[in-house]
Amino acid sequence: MELKDLLKFIEIESKRLIKYYGGYPDQEKRILARTVKLAEEFGELCERILAYNALQRKEKFKKFNQKKLQEEFADVIITTFLLAKVTNVNIEKALEKKIKKINKRYKKEK
Repeated sequence: MELKDLLKFIEIESKRLIKYYGGYPDQEKRILARTVKLAEEFGELCERILAYNALQRKEKFKKFNQKKLQEEFADVIITTFLLAKVTNVNIEKALEKKIKKINKRYKKEK
């Protein structure tokens, strides 16, 4: 999948979520809801990481599934992109800028 495909999906999913949940009367509530959702998804990813490292209770560790771990990563990424959209962040430009900054940091270390 390319970034443009993900961005197209985010556009569609954002509209679906607004339609499904009726939208929020103001932008602040939409931002808050997406932020809380991101925290929820990140928590689920953390739980799967603990299971991956066998640091969960035995009953949870026994249920570990690599596919579920992959799904949690995807949930975090999608929810992050949805939050960026609702806060008017151009995530593509933000990523480009951040990658340049990181690369520059490593060039200085040489």
